[in-house]
Amino acid sequence: MLKKHNHSAQRWFWSYMRPYRIRMAAGLALVTATSFLAVVNPEITGYIVDEVIGDGTHMRMDLLPRCLLAMILVTALRSVLRLLFLYLFETSSQGLLYDLRDGVYRNLLLKDFAFYNRARTGDLMSRQTGDMMAIRHFIAYVIYSLYENTLLLVAALVMIFSVDWRIGLAMLCTLPLTAVLVKKQRQEVRPKFRAIRDRFSSLNAFVQENISGNRVVRAFAKEEYEIGRFDRENEAYREAQLDAAGVWTKYVPLFEFMAAALTVVLMLAGGFMCIAGIMSLGSMVMINGFLWMLNIPLRMFGWLINDCQNFASSVEKIYQTIEAEPDIVTPVSPRSGKKLRGEVEFRDVSYCAEGETILRHVSFRAERGEKIGIIGSTGSGKSTIVNLLCRFYDVTDGAVLVDGVDVRDMDLGTLRDGIGLSMQDVFLFSDTVEGNIAYGRSDCSFEAVQWAARTADADGFIQNMPQGYDTVIGERGVGLSGGQRQRIALARALLKKPVILVLDDTTSAVDMETETQIQNSLRGIRGETVFIIAQRISSLKDCDQILVVENGEITERGTHEELLGKNGYYRRVFEHQYADYGGSYGKK
Repeated sequence: MLKKHNHSAQRWFWSYMRPYRIRMAAGLALVTATSFLAVVNPEITGYIVDEVIGDGTHMRMDLLPRCLLAMILVTALRSVLRLLFLYLFETSSQGLLYDLRDGVYRNLLLKDFAFYNRARTGDLMSRQTGDMMAIRHFIAYVIYSLYENTLLLVAALVMIFSVDWRIGLAMLCTLPLTAVLVKKQRQEVRPKFRAIRDRFSSLNAFVQENISGNRVVRAFAKEEYEIGRFDRENEAYREAQLDAAGVWTKYVPLFEFMAAALTVVLMLAGGFMCIAGIMSLGSMVMINGFLWMLNIPLRMFGWLINDCQNFASSVEKIYQTIEAEPDIVTPVSPRSGKKLRGEVEFRDVSYCAEGETILRHVSFRAERGEKIGIIGSTGSGKSTIVNLLCRFYDVTDGAVLVDGVDVRDMDLGTLRDGIGLSMQDVFLFSDTVEGNIAYGRSDCSFEAVQWAARTADADGFIQNMPQGYDTVIGERGVGLSGGQRQRIALARALLKKPVILVLDDTTSAVDMETETQIQNSLRGIRGETVFIIAQRISSLKDCDQILVVENGEITERGTHEELLGKNGYYRRVFEHQYADYGGSYGKK
């Protein structure tokens, strides 16, 4: 099963390589040319020793300048060709990295809420950083280096055999042992690199989480505790790196020894043959010139195998993210039109998650333009109703219908484009105030942005900010109060001018006066179906229909006046909130 998964991961990766096949093939052709040109200078060197210098009595010094010029030209040509193939591989790696990051990011945007409930942000970030760089290094360096070193090794052996087969056999005897070492190192280092990627992801996730939650850490004076946790994560990452380094330190010296042994073999065997007159001094010099073509590959193979395993581990980690298919997808043949009308119906809806029942047999209907209020205790299932309406999750039983069509049969883009959300857990981007408000309609005018801000009662405090609407706010709205963040989020939802507007505890962090101003502004909005989830009776009393949700069920429904006439949850909340007013406030 693991081999099948690895094969799928590699096949997925190589699909991104296809656009760069011609460029990389040209690069490998240039690598081939430079590798074969590498044998020229040792040949010329041997010729100079045997033919130009000879035995010292009949030297042909007139040939020496030509030989030296030929060596210079070959070296210059190899340098130019090397520059060209390095350019081809570097541009290919950057292009592939761009495509890969873009593809992974697009895939992440298509994931559903269930995926992000399981995944950690730091893990996902490590896929786009450390793992991507390991892949880029493989494309930019490891591919051509493996190919070049293999060619150099083969070319050197061929040339040595052509000079003297006995020296060739002596050199060749080291290769089987080298092959065994390469195989053993590959087997040992693979799980080590997988462990490194896992520990890096965990460390990255921990740091990201603690930076985001820095205010909580400082508020509870838990700096030392978090430092201890970080040290443990950091130690685990260091141990994973040291485990991998242990493999390198065991095998790399062996490769170095094998490379150095070639020089010893040549000195002993070649020296004896030269003394015995079996081989000329020029032939030995020529073979010595080929020796670097054997030494470098033997030294490099250990490092290149490490890089290959690092690459394979990174591809597998990224593919684990890619292969997770979202449960919430647009149907092949969606039934919805291009724009919603705003009629909503929950038809005997139940929803379960991880074995826990969240909603039970919820049914209600909202006509176009109605305002539906939802109230209930924390954890009763109020926000789940909104999540099912937006199809962030799918119902377990029953159906959610918009304009008479099951949301599971609708185009997701059409459905969500027609819904404006302002949630209690506000997320604001590190952007200007105007950019955050105009997020849903980036092509709108400034006047439209200001209208939305005024409707959300945000224009006043925005105008008092240092650069007004051009003020850059921090990530997640750091620097703003909770009420200010909520009002900007409300303005963002209003500017979208959705057919269905969802306000989930949007005014929970604002004072009563501001809430009243927002409610008065919302009364002027016509034609939108509005869902208001709130704990304050003042936010719900003007709704056409109010639903009371308890333990995942609708236990009461009706208008404000009708619910006050019942001795239920709504009446108890009302009396608790308005006890100081003798129970009269809010009845009108």
